[in-house]
Amino acid sequence: MITSFKFNNCFAFNNMVEMNLRADMRTTKFASNVTKIKEKLNVLKSAVIYGPNNTGKTTFIKAIKAIKMTLENKDIRLEKNIFNESNICEAGMSFAHENKEYSYEFMYECKEHLYLYEKMCEILRDQHGNATEQLIYVKDTINNHYECPEDKELEKFLNLTSNNNILIYTVQIEKFAILQRVKKILTDIANSLVIIDMNRIPIDKTIELLKEKDKTTEKVVSFIKNADIYLDDFRYEENLRFEIDGKEADENVLKNQSIMDQIRLVSVYKGMAVPSIIFDSIGTKKIAALASYVITAIEDGKTLIIDELDSSLHFKITRAILNMFNSEINKNAQLIATLHDISLLDCKKMFRKEQIWFTDKDSDRTDMYSLKEFSYAETRIRDSTDIIEKYTKGVFGAIPEPDLISTLIEEVVDEG
Repeated sequence: MITSFKFNNCFAFNNMVEMNLRADMRTTKFASNVTKIKEKLNVLKSAVIYGPNNTGKTTFIKAIKAIKMTLENKDIRLEKNIFNESNICEAGMSFAHENKEYSYEFMYECKEHLYLYEKMCEILRDQHGNATEQLIYVKDTINNHYECPEDKELEKFLNLTSNNNILIYTVQIEKFAILQRVKKILTDIANSLVIIDMNRIPIDKTIELLKEKDKTTEKVVSFIKNADIYLDDFRYEENLRFEIDGKEADENVLKNQSIMDQIRLVSVYKGMAVPSIIFDSIGTKKIAALASYVITAIEDGKTLIIDELDSSLHFKITRAILNMFNSEINKNAQLIATLHDISLLDCKKMFRKEQIWFTDKDSDRTDMYSLKEFSYAETRIRDSTDIIEKYTKGVFGAIPEPDLISTLIEEVVDEG
């Protein structure tokens, strides 16, 4: 599970921002929203991000994806902030893996495409929860600092390695047991990050699960049916024949397997089977696509990161998905999502304060912060406070008040 993300000079963020997903156990409310990894390490099962358009919600997710792609040895898509003179992006995260907590961070030079700095530590916590770092290795080409306490042979080799990639992909790790262990940890955590955009969510994963026809298939179908109260069944019919211009289509002519699979998705309403691709609404199609990601994330203990979770979904469906991750049944999965639906801003029935995050920006910087950072003295907020009212009044940051109608008024004046 992820315990934090941090970024500096990345996309919209021209200064350091950090999302901390460690739970504040001084608060006992909604204990089921927290997973205890080990003594003194309690992690939030979900976090939601609110904010006006163009304040960094989507770019925060893009930055997470850049970390994932780096750890998977894929083309990095990390970009510096356009208003910052420096070409160096900073990215990092901390996470739990096999009952241990680690931190990993790097600096990436965007112009030359070089990794100038890389550091990995194990995080140790005392009886009070205070953290100390136990260094695994640091490769700092900026300050010419190279260290690996556990393997002095690797330490001597660090300053000779290429900067074109991170360490686990520039060294023959077979020669160093510590790097074999590090590579497994980092690739495991990268694989646990599942990132989707609700405005471009593919149906392919759901189709593949429907083809399997196992227990997971049953859960996916149940999810879809429960989310659409008018739906009797949802299935994949492999032998379904279909017509084009009144003639049965030749599958050898239809080269696009994805389109063929989508045509074979069938929704059943009042006993009548119809092609989902034709008859289902955008919302139902998104539910069908999302179902497989939600179910497998919870079953496999992954961190599901969704941009615009509430896009085309009824607020009760979005709320139900959030409740799935916050439930006692979920032990190891996480959900991080951007939202606009303020009806879900609920500290009375759904969230702890540290689970609610905001993005905001002014002329100088883009920022990210949690509801927990606001003191009672500043906001008069309690667990029973109406957060929606406070949010709409701008207590937690700038809320735009677009005067769109003035455009029409000006046009009328001009015409007169």
